[in-house]
Amino acid sequence: MANTIMSIQIIPKTPNGEDVIPFVDAAIEVIEQSGLKYFVSPLETSIEGDMKQLLPLIEQMNSRMLELGCASIISQVKFYHAESVSMDQLVEKYR
Repeated sequence: MANTIMSIQIIPKTPNGEDVIPFVDAAIEVIEQSGLKYFVSPLETSIEGDMKQLLPLIEQMNSRMLELGCASIISQVKFYHAESVSMDQLVEKYR
């Protein structure tokens, strides 16, 4: 079981002032390629894994934004770290 849940919101400055959604989709593709469990919500994406798996994802997502021509990127990141944790456990009482 995972020991960390990371939530991240990527806010790129797009090359020509385009809509950010295609760029956010590209960041989510990086997460998808990691093979980790994730959940996309309207304002951020949460990913379940170990800290050593999650931290490199931040760099990979930011690198992808640079590859796509973004001049700058804001990454708002939150971590929940415990001996054992899952997204399902944290929200089960609300479902």
